[in-house]
Amino acid sequence: MSARQRPRGLFILPSVFTAGNIAAGYYAITQSLEGSALAPQHFNYAALAIGFAIPFDAIDGRVARMTNTTSDFGKELDSLADVITFGVAPSILAFSWGFRSLAIAADPLMRQRLIQLGAFICFLFLICGAARLARFNISHNPVALNPGRPDRKYFVGMPIPASAGMIAAVVHFFSGRPLDAWWMSALWMGLVGLIGFLMVSTWRFWSGKEINLFNRHPFRLLIAFAAAVYALVIFSQVLLLVMAVFYTCSGIFSRAAYSWTRRRKPAAVA
Repeated sequence: MSARQRPRGLFILPSVFTAGNIAAGYYAITQSLEGSALAPQHFNYAALAIGFAIPFDAIDGRVARMTNTTSDFGKELDSLADVITFGVAPSILAFSWGFRSLAIAADPLMRQRLIQLGAFICFLFLICGAARLARFNISHNPVALNPGRPDRKYFVGMPIPASAGMIAAVVHFFSGRPLDAWWMSALWMGLVGLIGFLMVSTWRFWSGKEINLFNRHPFRLLIAFAAAVYALVIFSQVLLLVMAVFYTCSGIFSRAAYSWTRRRKPAAVA
């Protein structure tokens, strides 16, 4: 079926999912601004909204490819949506949840400096996310610094949805209760900075694109999918954090293993 023969509604369908992505990001921003130590549920709502946006981001591209309705407009809209939902929204959530509710300690100057430095680190996260998207848009068959198996597909640098999901998973694990101790905010600052670095790195991260959800055994796949959804709903705080940490650490461990293997090769030859 040619482009002229396709119903015009098919071209709108991927953009509907992209619009849902933007709506989730906008909701997360508004909830992050409303959250406080007295109303921590707003932070949790923001984290959940970012989590719900991740499937929308994955579905819109797949729907466009399945219906053969990919377009330059859709690609640009998807990138802008990712900047809002996975860049601006998690950076505001990270700052509001991790630094804005710090208690006034004996040294108010230290509290002020922590808040200022935290705002800067969260801004760096946003810049790194935007740079990661720009590099992804202009790269064709990028090669990671630590190339993996040729039969698998990888991302070069941590994807921005996964980075936003890491922040959302931590906030959701604490049920939105903001940090109020300076040492916890310092650890949070280090984690946000690490995630930003992983986005602009050239380390490989598994993409999962080789998984085909439309292959054989659809009934078994349906049962597994239903069980996974049930587990995520019941044990969302723990499972989402474990999944986010595992994916984040996978890129770090693969880079460390590659460096260790390269150092051992000269010794083995000698």
